[in-house]
Amino acid sequence: MSAENVAVVRGIYDAFGRGDVAAVLGAMDPGIVWHEAENFPYADRNPYVGPQAVAEGVFARCIGEWDGFAVEMVDLIDGGDRVVALGRYAGTSKEGGGAMHPQAVHVWTLGDGKAVAFQQYIDTLAVARAMGRV
Repeated sequence: MSAENVAVVRGIYDAFGRGDVAAVLGAMDPGIVWHEAENFPYADRNPYVGPQAVAEGVFARCIGEWDGFAVEMVDLIDGGDRVVALGRYAGTSKEGGGAMHPQAVHVWTLGDGKAVAFQQYIDTLAVARAMGRV
């Protein structure tokens, strides 16, 4: 099952890269529990529960507040029911005008072929600097 879990996560990133938000949300369990990293700007509503909460509280903000926002996860580590993704974010803040390219780690938990939990870890200082907040 673990290779299938890696394929689900890879599909999520591929769909996000294509702008296919419906496919991304479709890969999530209806009760997904999503956590943004502590001190990340969108951690203010943690935890996000359900795909709609993620779409409105995270994705819409990323798209609305950043030019060229991208998630570039280059390595997926198979941990059975957990998949760890390593990579970087990219984008230019509409608020502060700064560009970002911070390291990021995502930990996905999967069950029955769907993402049931997500935890983000990221260089929050780099993001805050790009936003002009420090």
